[in-house]
Amino acid sequence: MNAKNVHANPSKNRTPRHRAREFALQGLYQWLLNNEDAGAIDAHIREAHGFDKADGEHFQALLHGAISQAPALREALKPLIDRPLDQLSPVEHAALLIGAFELRNHIEIPYKVVINEAVELTKSFGGIDGHKYVNGVLDRFAAQAREVEVEDARKR
Repeated sequence: MNAKNVHANPSKNRTPRHRAREFALQGLYQWLLNNEDAGAIDAHIREAHGFDKADGEHFQALLHGAISQAPALREALKPLIDRPLDQLSPVEHAALLIGAFELRNHIEIPYKVVINEAVELTKSFGGIDGHKYVNGVLDRFAAQAREVEVEDARKR
């Protein structure tokens, strides 16, 4: 993914937080493919066209948090996926890391919002049905990570 590329849905009204997630996805994609240093990826992404419209603080939390917690997040995701992690597309892998990170660390964001954002990222940047896979995995992850919130939502 080129940092200067055109967004998949240019007419879509994207919030600063959504833009932060898009840039974090691009950074994680780069990290997954090249195993570059998080600081170098961060600096490169911040120079990208449109970054000034993103929530820079949330971008930093997502990128650095997902990378630093990747081993633990992957361990938690393993029982929920039907294939080895190295067989996931980099976009699906990155979206799952972002979603799992937000579900664990940003409880102020409703779990349905976290899942929807990860699904939208996968729709915009991933393969045809990757969003369905990400939705299913994160739905099961949310049931574990936010058991009370998910149960309350299902009772309504």
